[in-house]
Amino acid sequence: MPEHTRRAIRGVLADIDDTITTHGQLTAGAYAALARLRAAGKRVVPITGRPAGWCDHIARMWPVDAVVGENGACYMRYDHVQRKLVKRFVVDAAARAAQRARIAAIGAAILAAVPGAALASDQHYRESDLAIDYCEDVPPLPRADVDRIVAMMQAQGMTAKVSSIHVNGWFGRYDKLGMTKTLFAEAFGVDLDAERAHYVFAGDSPNDAPMFAYFPNAVGVANIAPFLDRIATLPAYVTTKEAGAGFVELAELLLVTT
Repeated sequence: MPEHTRRAIRGVLADIDDTITTHGQLTAGAYAALARLRAAGKRVVPITGRPAGWCDHIARMWPVDAVVGENGACYMRYDHVQRKLVKRFVVDAAARAAQRARIAAIGAAILAAVPGAALASDQHYRESDLAIDYCEDVPPLPRADVDRIVAMMQAQGMTAKVSSIHVNGWFGRYDKLGMTKTLFAEAFGVDLDAERAHYVFAGDSPNDAPMFAYFPNAVGVANIAPFLDRIATLPAYVTTKEAGAGFVELAELLLVTT
């Protein structure tokens, strides 16, 4: 990444699992990198498939400006002046409640059809989507089984995306990018279409594909390698280190020019 590009970066957006975290853990180095970026005046926003319940905690407790969750179903940010958590969902509360029984039924059908799959341990904290665990808390499933889970979700009219640990499915055509653009317009007054070259997005898996395609300075951490054949538009840059260490590598590269 050229120095003139690095100097123009105003913020860092990043997936969480296996991008900021390492083997399911938020390391001291990665957390410090978030804090250092924010202290340097960079806008910091995790963009994750993790549930709304986690986003509540992240928005309040992490050194971040906001968080986009459930693959674009919501964003949350903590207003420190009003001491209030601001929440924004694509679908209203009544519609989310109406979808939950259908989501539960689809999840049960997938678990019956794909031995070894499980509901994600964070499913109870989700508002809008279904997360099927294929390697986080269960032994890794073969790629064919992951593809079968995707196909079963799609057959029920869901949008299905594969992360490094889960297959996520939801009703609607929203994604991480759409909610990120909404967040920037509503919370920060930024037209991301006009400013995208000033932001870096870091990710590691196929559900980050819309972000890689949109941001000209997108970065993949090194563990993106197994998914390269599943991502139509690859990130412009790849770190030499994996997961959280790769995120720290990116942060240090950007902080050197501030």
